[in-house]
Amino acid sequence: MEIAVEKREGATVVSIDGSVDGMSAPQLVAAFREQIGGGNPRLVGNLASVDYTSSAGLRALLETVKDARQHGGDLRLAAVRPEVLRVLELSGFTSILQVFPDVDAAVASFTA
Repeated sequence: MEIAVEKREGATVVSIDGSVDGMSAPQLVAAFREQIGGGNPRLVGNLASVDYTSSAGLRALLETVKDARQHGGDLRLAAVRPEVLRVLELSGFTSILQVFPDVDAAVASFTA
C-alpha cells in the first residue's frame, strides 16, 4: 500500500493505493494521525485506487473519523470503488462516513 498526502484549501487529501488489510491498516492509521496531530483534522480519504479492505481497514477508518471529529474535523471518503463501497454499505459505514463521487466534491463539502 502506498499513501500520498496533498494539502488543499479546506482539507487534506490522503490518497491510498493498494489493499487495506491487517498488514497495512496500521500504516494508514499512522498517516491519518500524523495529519490530525499536525493540525489538519479535515481529511479526505481518496480511495480511487483501493481495491480491497478488510475489517482491519474498516477499523482504521472508524478510529480515524473518531479522532478527527474529536479535533474539530471529519473524515470524508472520495472516489470509492464499487467493491469497496459494497463492504462499507454492508458494514453500516455509509451511515457513519460521508462518501463523495470524487475528491473535489469531498474537499468542497468542508467549505459548504
